Amino acid sequence: MVIEAILIIFIGLGGGLAVGSGFVAFLTVLGIAPRMTQLTKTEKSIRVYEGAIIIGAQVGTWASFYSISLHLPSLLLIPIGLASGMFVGMLAAALTEVLNVFPLLAKRVGVTDKIILLMMAIVLGKMIGSLIQWIYL
Repeated sequence: MVIEAILIIFIGLGGGLAVGSGFVAFLTVLGIAPRMTQLTKTEKSIRVYEGAIIIGAQVGTWASFYSISLHLPSLLLIPIGLASGMFVGMLAAALTEVLNVFPLLAKRVGVTDKIILLMMAIVLGKMIGSLIQWIYL
């Protein structure tokens, strides 16, 4: 029993280190934080972005260990949800910007002159899909 527990601890620790290292490498290699500061024109606050990413990853990791329920009023959950959605959206936007996904997609589909419409379609589709999931599912 003790050997099994120790083995599980080492496997969990190894898996966490691998995932954490991959996440940090992903953010570092792609330059997500610097690109987000460029897009939002807040280059002076890059340390705040980096600190927020690190603290958010740590808090998220610790929160996943426990079954936390905040019991907040519904009106307070709206700004929290909006802030979370904006963070994920900006992170996704920075990633697609770094990887030049939209120009490549527009070139493959053959709509290079209508790239703004393509981006708006993707954004609206994501937004409508999220609203359907939150409201109905």
